[in-house]
Amino acid sequence: MKRLWSIIPQRYRRRTIWVAVTIFLRALLNFIGVATLIPILVLILDRDAVTSNAYAMEAYKLLNADSYSSFVAIVCAIVVGIILLKNIATLLLYRTERNYIYSLYKHLSESLYLSYRNRGLEFIKANNSAVLTRNVNVISLMFVAGVLKPIATIISEILLFTLIMGAITWYAPVVALIAMCLFLPVVFVFYFTMRRRLHNIGELENAAQRLKSRIVAESFRGYADIEIGGAFPQMFKRFEGAVDDIVELRKRNATIGMLPQMFTEVGLAIGLTSLVLVSLSHSGDNIGMIFGIFAVAAIRLVPSIRGIMSSWSTIRYNLYTIDTMTGIEHEPAKPTHHTERFNLHSTIELKDVSFTFDDASKPTIDHLSLTINKGERLGIQGASGVGKTTLFNLILGLYRPTEGCIMIDGEMLTDQNLHKWQNSIGYVSQSVFISEGTLAENIAFGCDKESIDLKRINEVIDYADLREFVEGLSNGLETHIGEQGSRISGGQRQRIGIARALYKGCDVLLFDEATSSLDNRTEKNINQAIERLSRDNKSLTIVVIAHRDSSIEYCDRIVTLQCHDTSTI
Repeated sequence: MKRLWSIIPQRYRRRTIWVAVTIFLRALLNFIGVATLIPILVLILDRDAVTSNAYAMEAYKLLNADSYSSFVAIVCAIVVGIILLKNIATLLLYRTERNYIYSLYKHLSESLYLSYRNRGLEFIKANNSAVLTRNVNVISLMFVAGVLKPIATIISEILLFTLIMGAITWYAPVVALIAMCLFLPVVFVFYFTMRRRLHNIGELENAAQRLKSRIVAESFRGYADIEIGGAFPQMFKRFEGAVDDIVELRKRNATIGMLPQMFTEVGLAIGLTSLVLVSLSHSGDNIGMIFGIFAVAAIRLVPSIRGIMSSWSTIRYNLYTIDTMTGIEHEPAKPTHHTERFNLHSTIELKDVSFTFDDASKPTIDHLSLTINKGERLGIQGASGVGKTTLFNLILGLYRPTEGCIMIDGEMLTDQNLHKWQNSIGYVSQSVFISEGTLAENIAFGCDKESIDLKRINEVIDYADLREFVEGLSNGLETHIGEQGSRISGGQRQRIGIARALYKGCDVLLFDEATSSLDNRTEKNINQAIERLSRDNKSLTIVVIAHRDSSIEYCDRIVTLQCHDTSTI
């Protein structure tokens, strides 16, 4: 409960008080709903109640009934009206609880999403994207629907149970004793036999669901390699195994879900039998009334006990969600659209920069010092694994140096000016990210559709050598190019990346092996486009990572990264 409370944000804790009040009021209304059935029961079992009971006589006079039948009809109509109003009020009160639960879900899901994003590229690369996606979309919902909501149900049902048992104890202590001796042992037996089993089943299903999500994501993401490598049968076997595990666990959970109903029905049968035995040994005029009161109480006590047991089962099954939600930022910084820029006027300086991954024993970048001048065309080369992409991620601000610093025009790059700097940078990776949208939306990436500057798009299309490609599309710029650019070639993808960088009007353009996966002709065309772009924009700073010399031969200077040092050529 302490961990559970720590997950709930401070502003939602205050709202919890009002939710608690509505839970109590709902329990009270449900008790009133049960209590209103008693007058009908009295009138059915005791026709002389109108004359023998002072309260019944007063009601008879107040309602001005002209016969016993009309009096019963009026009382029944009043009871039906009270129960109808009670249910309407209960529904209105439940809205407070419902709004709280799902508002909290929205907040937690958004907070988890932002927390993962705010932890940066290193965290995202260290974790499986399918698992992170499941946590944001599914686990946060299971936490509120499978833990918090059942807790509210348990509290409400316990309050109702207490009120009903208190009333029965006041009127018929023997009946209350029988009920307590039956229902409480049923709850405790269920609790002690199922608590570990349910928790284990929930954790096992979560692991199987994660594996299933990961397999599906990998099979679609790596479709070509999987098909050509003949790996799909093995992946499907793993997928099938995960589904079999989920089905088996769900079946076991469904069986356990039937137990509360079975337990309570058996308890009710034993209770009625016990009451019969008591009635045989204690004759009296009110034994029928006692039976009636027990029956009326059981109408609500049995579902109440069943609700408590079922809700507790749901909580135990979803306890694993607390581990995922623990430690979440309560109020992570929400993204804002930054338009300010950190324009480059002179130099980018890396001063004695080192970077070590969290799980690495030695640095990937070790005491590197490098100066990049405005308008310079700089090529970077080196063997695989030497840290070229890591260097780019440092310049882009996606990684933070573990030692040293990065200076832009003499000003240190920090969290405070990072977004300004990123607004001034264009980045073209080896595999340019393409969103599932139109060509125009992918070039004006991050802009609302209504605010896209088509004139600007047409300008950068010519710079990126995309004009012929656009003219060949059936819908031109409004053509959808498929998820992850599935309907375009590698060269077209890279040109879209260049057009995207130019659309934002960058001062610095970084190419991370942008042509390494292309054929020689396409690579040459893109390199020519970059060189032409550089000639036409003398103030544009271009930094290129490449394996092949042909990709950086137009550069003014080439830096070679080595495992133990850096040197310039």
